[in-house]
Amino acid sequence: SIKAIESSSTEDDTMWLTYWVVYGVFSVVEFFSDIFLYWFPFYYAGKCLFLVWCMAPVTWNGSQVLYQNVIRPCFLRHHQTVDNMLGTLGTKA
Repeated sequence: SIKAIESSSTEDDTMWLTYWVVYGVFSVVEFFSDIFLYWFPFYYAGKCLFLVWCMAPVTWNGSQVLYQNVIRPCFLRHHQTVDNMLGTLGTKA
């Protein structure tokens, strides 16, 4: 999904690809921290509001904000290493 977002051909799918990248990162973080988070009052209500903000059809929605400020810089910093590692694993498989 990140590769599709960063491609030169940006179409209508960019908004939803961005949402799914943010949702995927959120799900991985939540998987490891859920044992602590569910103790907080209104955690699930906050989670729902967060996901609605990520899907909101506005330019400042959560997906765009988080992708541009957190995920994209991290991806651009490490994408070559990840590509090399996946290439090595692919040849070994």
